[in-house]
Amino acid sequence: MYERMLDKQTRPTFDDMAAYCGKGMELFVRINEWLSNVCHTTQEISFPYGNNYGWAVAHRKKKKLICNVFAENGAFTVMIRLSNNQFHMVYDQMEKETQACIDSRYPCGDGGWLHYRVTSEAHFCDIQKMLEMKCAS
Repeated sequence: MYERMLDKQTRPTFDDMAAYCGKGMELFVRINEWLSNVCHTTQEISFPYGNNYGWAVAHRKKKKLICNVFAENGAFTVMIRLSNNQFHMVYDQMEKETQACIDSRYPCGDGGWLHYRVTSEAHFCDIQKMLEMKCAS
């Protein structure tokens, strides 16, 4: 479960990626549409970080990377970098499971990288709050 699209030779369409998410398809479509329509990001399907990461939808504002949304079998994962202050500002609004994920983020400078798997509406709401923080900066 949660395998990513790892065939670098076969570039998927957005619809292929959404369908691959299975039961997570509706949330995958919603987060990508929300980022484009509300945060005014541009989307690009890419294979960004090597063979273990797979295909993703990269969202950018101008040239600034907002996040990558990786299609997975049954879900999707959003990879986002926030500052420690940004994490702190949303931390108390998050579910306990999300707080544990934030606590174990990969540190990077003043902040860190979060790989956040979305499998439910509660996860969707939490990542949306973090993305709002990222898009506002």
